[in-house]
Amino acid sequence: MALVEVEVAEGVAVVTLNRPEAMNALSRALRAELARVMREMDARADVRAVVLTGAGERAFTAGLDLKELGAGAAALGDATDSTPDANPVKAVEQCGKPVIGAINGVAITGGFELALACDVLIASTNARFADTHARVGIMPGWGLSQKLSRTIGVSRAKELHFTGNFLDARTAEAWGLVNRVVEPGELLPAAKKLAADMASIDPSFLADYKALVDDGFALPMGEAMRLETERSAARNAAVSAESVEKRRTEVLARGRAQA
Repeated sequence: MALVEVEVAEGVAVVTLNRPEAMNALSRALRAELARVMREMDARADVRAVVLTGAGERAFTAGLDLKELGAGAAALGDATDSTPDANPVKAVEQCGKPVIGAINGVAITGGFELALACDVLIASTNARFADTHARVGIMPGWGLSQKLSRTIGVSRAKELHFTGNFLDARTAEAWGLVNRVVEPGELLPAAKKLAADMASIDPSFLADYKALVDDGFALPMGEAMRLETERSAARNAAVSAESVEKRRTEVLARGRAQA
């Protein structure tokens, strides 16, 4: 049985963490395999968008495999390695294609960090989020202490960090952590549809746009605005009036279809 299952169709890859008997806990082997798969998806020309989810309905992932961590002193150091070869979160972050997290169940601690590495989150009504770093006595090393406050605000983030309490899917939606909440049976169809919409964009442009958003988000506002000006000037200088007109017509037709 593969630790990570991959299905590719019409430009969309569905990547599934496949340890349902262990709540998809991130063992050393699963971390390495997920990092490898994400690098492969990034390199494949037939993949334009990725959906990342967990097997079953109980867990997206319960985070690092604590049984494995407790069995060896070296395991924790391996788990927090910042290189993409060993770190699945970094591999997801560095994927140049959109990654949609389809959160089918609990996303706990390292699993919460993996979810936050995705570009967009859609949650099942079964989804719940929790940061138990403080309760376990391990500092986060995959970005949770910095990303969460930038997503939901520092006060709400501190509430989750300092209590270890679970956040239900509907509250996560209200707080802006997830884009929408759907019934369990609708989760993958909804994620695939959104991924297909993204996959219909020119892949080179999409990669550049994602990089612009991500690179700018890491900068102070003034520097981010200068970055946009620089990159847009370089990119837009190569755009012809004919291509703009053709795509304008396509956009209008698509808008009528969605009305």
